[in-house]
Amino acid sequence: MFDQRWKQWAMVVVGSLMLIVFEARPVHAMHIMEGFLPPLWAALWFAVAIPFWVVGLRRINRLIAEKPETRLLLGLAGAFAFVLSALKIPSVTGSSSHPTGVGLGAILFGPAIMSVLGTVVLLFQALLLAHGGLTSLGANAVSMAIVGPLVAWSIWRGLKDRASIGLTVFLAATLANLSTYIVTSVQLALAYPDAVGGFTASLLKFGAIFAVTQIPLAISEGILTVLIFNALQTNAAPELKTLGVLKGVSS
Repeated sequence: MFDQRWKQWAMVVVGSLMLIVFEARPVHAMHIMEGFLPPLWAALWFAVAIPFWVVGLRRINRLIAEKPETRLLLGLAGAFAFVLSALKIPSVTGSSSHPTGVGLGAILFGPAIMSVLGTVVLLFQALLLAHGGLTSLGANAVSMAIVGPLVAWSIWRGLKDRASIGLTVFLAATLANLSTYIVTSVQLALAYPDAVGGFTASLLKFGAIFAVTQIPLAISEGILTVLIFNALQTNAAPELKTLGVLKGVSS
């Protein structure tokens, strides 16, 4: 049975998901949209993503078998990424920018597990919200569900025993967000190099467009992730202890 605090968390998450799924609005998707990537590039990014998914699924199965009490946190990490990455803000190109929400899950469970959770998030957004696409799922997974969590986890592991926990969480979430958009810019530039300046000119163009809205969004996501992590420290300390998240962190 869930205790009262977890029931409250579940109600908040479910309510947020319902608001997003049933909200009527035009589609302005930042994730690379359906059919936008040439077939060879779409296949290449799937090939890059598949090994991470295999490792992630194995680790999820092991985690649930060995630590079943962490299942709710696992769901919370996925829901947090779904909610944040579905909050789209139109960009200057008519596409959009959005938070990613992957930093929290990477801190709690590591990048391999978050690669699966992030991909499930992207799949549901493509099917339910027309946000992203199925042919571009591999590319979107590499940028948001693989590279973003790897950056967040690396920062967390590298700084948690050297800097304050709040600053470490903030940097992990903020830079995971920004790295996602850097990789997306690389993916788009590779697929559509500039006719004159080639890959470099195209990368600078896409990166500059995304930076206008993404930098303030990344900072906001970092602050929100710190608040959520602090709430978890208060309300889910036993689960965090089980996961070993707080081992060796600075106060």
